[in-house]
Amino acid sequence: MLEQLERIIHATEIEGIWRRHCQLMEQYGFDRLFFGMTKARTAEGLGAPEDFLILSSHEDSYARRYIGDGLYLRAPMARWAMSNVGACSWSWVERNAHLLTPEEREVLAFNRAHGVRAGYTLSFPDLSSRCKGVMALAAPPHVSQAEVDMIWRRHGRRLWVLNNVLYLKLYHMPYPCNRRKLSHRQREVLEWVGEGKTLQDIAQIMGIGVATVEKHLRLAREKLGVQTTAQALLKASFENQIFVIEGQRRPAGLNISLR
Repeated sequence: MLEQLERIIHATEIEGIWRRHCQLMEQYGFDRLFFGMTKARTAEGLGAPEDFLILSSHEDSYARRYIGDGLYLRAPMARWAMSNVGACSWSWVERNAHLLTPEEREVLAFNRAHGVRAGYTLSFPDLSSRCKGVMALAAPPHVSQAEVDMIWRRHGRRLWVLNNVLYLKLYHMPYPCNRRKLSHRQREVLEWVGEGKTLQDIAQIMGIGVATVEKHLRLAREKLGVQTTAQALLKASFENQIFVIEGQRRPAGLNISLR
């Protein structure tokens, strides 16, 4: 366990840390994982899906529908995760079957048709008022929920710690998103704005014109999908794109499935 924790702590690539974590969870009897995190939660909901970090080790045929059609947002255990912190057996669904909405029943049927029948959902402690992280650990199709519950009784504490450390690590890593990855100059001007510098200050520091500074800020706002520089600064900070050691910034491309 200590070796795995050390690997998580020192990891610099989301791809590698996720792959190793999936291999470790499989040793405990969970062969398919689904992780979701947002740092843009609002009072009305979880925010825009394009701001989510989603990792999956499910088969592509399942993940494309489950993620692409937003079924994960309507899954029965999603309701539990939004209102609770901790680990919950999927037996919760059976105990609360009479309370499920038609949409939740539809997702439940989809999961069962794809062999996603037994497992545990972990709802992590909030790291900010705008953050939410959830992990779903699924057992192989032939494993019953009673058997999964037995695994959890034996190894639950260890599994909770390992997954929490993974969540903390992912929270502080840059989002792997090519379509809005800021350029070096865009990050630099935002960082100077974050230091309280004016456009004139930034132009002098960087040795460029004020118009060029404004251009970099405009492009940063467009990439991040926001209207103001203050919003761009906040979003870039949430995504760990600024004030990050250069070697820790990784190329994008991870969202649907790594299996």
